[in-house]
Amino acid sequence: MKNFKKLVAAVTIAGVLGVTGAAYAVDATTPAGIVSTLTGKSVEQVTSERAAGKTYGTIASEAGKLEEFKAETLEQRKAFLDQRVKDGNLTQAQADAAYNTMKANQAICDGTGSARMGLGNGSALGMGMGMGAGRRNGGGRGLNAGCRLVQ
Repeated sequence: MKNFKKLVAAVTIAGVLGVTGAAYAVDATTPAGIVSTLTGKSVEQVTSERAAGKTYGTIASEAGKLEEFKAETLEQRKAFLDQRVKDGNLTQAQADAAYNTMKANQAICDGTGSARMGLGNGSALGMGMGMGAGRRNGGGRGLNAGCRLVQ
């Protein structure tokens, strides 16, 4: 009976650590998580500022981390596009075109989201509520491949 209790305790601890690790890993791939990591603010602080009307780019810019935020965000989007190609949801040419558009638009982005570039040129990375959500071929709005990406 003592061994059974030890086993249950060990499995519970491993499960909690696994979930915590997974939550951290997911957090680091969101705009709020990226800004949080770069600025030293908690994700809750960042999302609170975002809810108050600031863009993620503005929050990063105020901390002097806009360029790092843009680079990290672009890297995350590239990884997502690569996964979409691997899964067969995009061709490499479509992924390359979307990535190049994102890269070009981010080069002139100031992080405020005011330029609204890329509308209609998204890579269909969006996770809409309709049938086939996120399985488009690049013709949808997606993440809007531009300055709005760093909002």
